[in-house]
Amino acid sequence: MDFEEVFAPVALLESVRLMLAIAAHWSWPVHHMDVKSAFLNGDLQEEVYVAQPPGFVDKNRPGEVLRLHKALYGLRQAPRAWNTKLDATLLSLGFKRSENEHSVYMRGKAQNRLMVGIYVDDLIITGGDDVELKAFKEDMKKQFQMSDLGTLSYYLGIEVCQGSSGITISQERYAYKLLERADMISCNPSSTPMESRLKLLKESTAPPVDATAYRSIVGGLRYLLHTRPDISFSVGYVSRFMEAPTEEHQADVKCILRYIAGTAALGIHYKRGERKLPPQLHGYSDSDLAGDVNDRKSTGGVIFFLGDGPISWQSCKQKVVALSSCEAEYITAAIATCQGVWLARLLADLLDVEAGAPVLRVDNKSAISLIKNPVHHDRTKHIDVKYHYVRECAERGLIDIQFIGTAEQLGDILTKALGRLKHDELRTKIGLTKLLSNGNRS
Repeated sequence: MDFEEVFAPVALLESVRLMLAIAAHWSWPVHHMDVKSAFLNGDLQEEVYVAQPPGFVDKNRPGEVLRLHKALYGLRQAPRAWNTKLDATLLSLGFKRSENEHSVYMRGKAQNRLMVGIYVDDLIITGGDDVELKAFKEDMKKQFQMSDLGTLSYYLGIEVCQGSSGITISQERYAYKLLERADMISCNPSSTPMESRLKLLKESTAPPVDATAYRSIVGGLRYLLHTRPDISFSVGYVSRFMEAPTEEHQADVKCILRYIAGTAALGIHYKRGERKLPPQLHGYSDSDLAGDVNDRKSTGGVIFFLGDGPISWQSCKQKVVALSSCEAEYITAAIATCQGVWLARLLADLLDVEAGAPVLRVDNKSAISLIKNPVHHDRTKHIDVKYHYVRECAERGLIDIQFIGTAEQLGDILTKALGRLKHDELRTKIGLTKLLSNGNRS
């Protein structure tokens, strides 16, 4: 009752993908370590008492209780205590915590750079100096009981393969588990995750289905998005109907599962780069107009690449109703700017360099004009102040807004359901490739 903080940060999946892309670019190995019984290492700041456990009661003092000095599993503050302990340990070993991602630590310069990403008790370690990496492992084994899992191959349901051409990530095993759970392991595959121009209503007249089962499958699909940007729009679309799903909504979920059945081996490949050249961060921003027939809100799509590999993407319905395509694109560009500036700062932290301005490509000239030269005041004065952040970042040189033709706009796959040919074309262009069993691309 008398404790205040229980929050413990964990590394975002965007940060993990960014680390993997950096490691692939510089041809660094990525290692994996796990802390045994991690929560038992945390030192408690509060006074916590427990009853004497059955079988270990002191016969002379049966009515007394025990005071805990370290955390136990089941305590709400145990994750916080463990994270505080690990943070102090890494800082004592000369690491610096990133100001932009509190679960990522760095130390050293250039090829001696060592980076550590933390997800509760899982540590991802990469760097250019094998001696430095081995020394860090030995230091951690002295501090905690550690399991050295060698080079990273499996992390939070993501399969990682490190080869001579780079690093690949996929979720093929997880995809088949999801299909098995949905009883669709032997279904006929589909060429696209969603029918083109399909529109679904919340107030459907179709019979209702089991909401719990529907939410469970959609939740599983959302976890699959960590390596599959090609299904971001379709999964986000079916997520809008979890309150009261019907057979129409369930049919669309089954279409996504059929698409996954035929594309389970797809994954992202981060290529090896030229060691002399730092990796470049660039992104795409796109939006439809009033695509949701229920409330006429638009859907925005944002995707960022480090080199040729995607590291961050999102497809989400906007919070407000846009009155024009210019406004819809402007709002999505503001959302993309927030993500791009953060990624640029995190990349600068990891590589110990000055943060450069990432390129953001937009296919709407009116939105670009509004960002760079706010002259359409009468038509845009109603836009919420928070979306004008993109204008400030462009003026300060934190983001480089560039025009791109609609035909080359890679964010299109995140904003609407496409036909088979266009979907396959954009899926290849955003970096999704079919992986063989050894992790190489087919």
